[in-house]
Amino acid sequence: MVTANMVKELREITGAGMLDCKKALTETNGNIEEAITWLREKGISKAAKKQTRIAAEGLALVKTEGNSAVIVEVNSETDFVAKNPEFISLVDIIATKILENKVTTMEEALKLSVKSSTIEDLIVEKTATIGEKLSFRKFAFITKRDDEVFGSYSHMGGKIVTLVVMEGNDQEVAKDIAMQIAAMHPLYLDRNSVPTDKVEQERTILTEQAENEGLDANKLPMIVNGRLNKFYEEVCLLEQGFIKENKMKVSKFVEDKKMKVLSFVRYEVGEGLEKREENFADEVAKQING
Repeated sequence: MVTANMVKELREITGAGMLDCKKALTETNGNIEEAITWLREKGISKAAKKQTRIAAEGLALVKTEGNSAVIVEVNSETDFVAKNPEFISLVDIIATKILENKVTTMEEALKLSVKSSTIEDLIVEKTATIGEKLSFRKFAFITKRDDEVFGSYSHMGGKIVTLVVMEGNDQEVAKDIAMQIAAMHPLYLDRNSVPTDKVEQERTILTEQAENEGLDANKLPMIVNGRLNKFYEEVCLLEQGFIKENKMKVSKFVEDKKMKVLSFVRYEVGEGLEKREENFADEVAKQING
């Protein structure tokens, strides 16, 4: 006989709904262990149905410990779920496990142990219990030397998160640069970091624009080079105006502080993914109507 206490116990263990727990216990003649397995199998089935949905909301997170750091992005379908404590805990668990085990590939990360499960299985289980497609999109595991420092910044509750590695020991400067990266969205560290094909593509576009404007042909190279400098100022971190003092370039600010930017990572949740167009009212109505 399935009792209310058995249902309550199974629900606390698995996080599954009350009716699912009752059905699982009925199907397994009240055996808790078999019911857990039954629910997990059912959860995998439910999760599989959600794989065609778009998960473009979510949360990014940075965690550091000593000379190691990790930045992760985990996606959900709606911003509502991204604020769910269970989802926030999942993101923290993933980041913590990667940091502890110092893995660098997604394949390794998904196989990391979490109690009696793995990160991969945990994501599937949470997809089933939370009721939305969840996707562990990407991560970067970064290390530094003792004479270097990490800087990190989180904007809008984890919608934009940055991590920078700098030579030197000024934590506040590193945080300022992390904030700069979040606000100004540089794509490259400096001019030398921009791929040659990108530069040539931009030069071609700028040349065509100048020609279409009917400018003096003799002055075109000078005009194009001037506009190319503007391009560098937009996409290169060290070429940008410093957000706290726009007349000063980031390169000058860092130099004055006797620091050096070595590398950076910027995650903006859902960047490059197709966003859902449904509004929250539609989402609620859809859930109510099944």
